[in-house]
Amino acid sequence: MDTEEFLPLVLQAQAGDRDAFGQLAVMFEPTVFAIALRRLRNQAEAAELTQDVLIQALRKLPQLREPERFPGWLRRITVRLAINRTVRRPPTSTQDPEILGSIDCERNSPLDAALSVEQAAHVWGGLKRLRELDRSTLVAFYFDGQSLVEMSDRFRSPVGTIKRRLHTARIRLREELAHLQLV
Repeated sequence: MDTEEFLPLVLQAQAGDRDAFGQLAVMFEPTVFAIALRRLRNQAEAAELTQDVLIQALRKLPQLREPERFPGWLRRITVRLAINRTVRRPPTSTQDPEILGSIDCERNSPLDAALSVEQAAHVWGGLKRLRELDRSTLVAFYFDGQSLVEMSDRFRSPVGTIKRRLHTARIRLREELAHLQLV
């Protein structure tokens, strides 16, 4: 898509013209949907995410400093929201007894349950051995379900710093837990 097609609409939308944003939404909705579908592999979720992305874009559009980069900015929002949705997606459960009866699943033995509890205890033990900042960063993201932006506000640090902290904390936790793989 040529910059001349969307740039005037972006500038008008940033100035508060909702019709201009509506035209942008129509123009970019197929692209957003395609990215969401590729990430989520579910049409209903991709359609829902597409709406979420467009709402987010409308709210955040005044923050876009380089309007000519609107398509890439919209793609980044889509990918970020898709990742957040995937990470926070609850496990799928089926309520229909006929479907439940037809599912061939492995039964967990008491040994499997004991191993799972033991692994969770090791992970928490590893977390406790980390420095406070590493531990609180991992807990905020993985257990409290906070987004990078929420964590940025909570820790009073830029999103880029939060990403680096998460990366570093994961490495440190992996090192703490490395001895468990030897057993």
